[in-house]
Amino acid sequence: MNAEEAEALAAEIRASVATGVVGRDEAVDQVLTALIADGHLLIEDLPGLGKTLMAKSFARALGLDFQRIQFTADLLPHDITGAEVLDPAHGTFAFRPGPLFTNVLLADEINRAPPKVQSALLEAMQEYQVTSERSTYALPRPFLVLATENPLELEGTYPLPEAQVDRFLVRLKVGYPTPQEERTILERRRRRKTEAIEVPPVTNSARFLELQRAVEEVELDASVAGYIVDLVRATRADPRAEVGASPRGSLALQKLARARALVHGRDFVLPDDVKAFAVPALAHRVIVKPEPWIRGVRGEAIVLGALERATVPKAE
Repeated sequence: MNAEEAEALAAEIRASVATGVVGRDEAVDQVLTALIADGHLLIEDLPGLGKTLMAKSFARALGLDFQRIQFTADLLPHDITGAEVLDPAHGTFAFRPGPLFTNVLLADEINRAPPKVQSALLEAMQEYQVTSERSTYALPRPFLVLATENPLELEGTYPLPEAQVDRFLVRLKVGYPTPQEERTILERRRRRKTEAIEVPPVTNSARFLELQRAVEEVELDASVAGYIVDLVRATRADPRAEVGASPRGSLALQKLARARALVHGRDFVLPDDVKAFAVPALAHRVIVKPEPWIRGVRGEAIVLGALERATVPKAE
């Protein structure tokens, strides 16, 4: 798939998602780019802002299987991975797959799951497999996790370990709609006369995998690669940071920049592609020192500071 075909397909996916999701153009573009980059997403925002709708809309537009898991404190690992069950007809045990065996998984309120469940999900996100008893089972591809987290509600939650947060390619916020978008949401609901929203599929898993593979053909100039390294190293050098972004952050930013270039119909990366995803790709990988954190400094501020200090390469 060349860059022009990828741009056309991305535009079709975006238009299909727009039949369900009103506005939120920046969030939709970020989700689309991250999915094309074959990454998992952590959406940290308040309830009722359309996170579930966005995940379902993308799954339907892409023609992929979709599952939703509502994470709660009483979940056990086999509730999401599946388990060995007795087959009475043959007197043997057979593996019954759990909801992880899908293409797009919405992990709703992921921080409510106990550590053992988060560990099982981490294996699926990193290794694309699940382990049950002494056997491992490969997950279907693509396998994409869209996890949600309520940043305000802390009672009955388990903070995500840094190792798991680092496995998310990006962390995003959906945000509130504009007044006009909110009026459009109400108007569409009146016209539909039902809660169900129909999002037409525009592609399928085989075609989408081809789109993901096309990212690997996007050129990245050495000067732009150096710019990515400078940004990541600047987060480590910031005196407010306990821990800066790791090399996994550099790889994530490179992958997202290449995917963004492809979505925009280019087979080469510009510094603007890097800038567009610096905060979503790096901020959640930065640990702020206690004193600055109390003053309100977050990873986003450290990444923005790195963007200000790093020298942008000149286009050739």
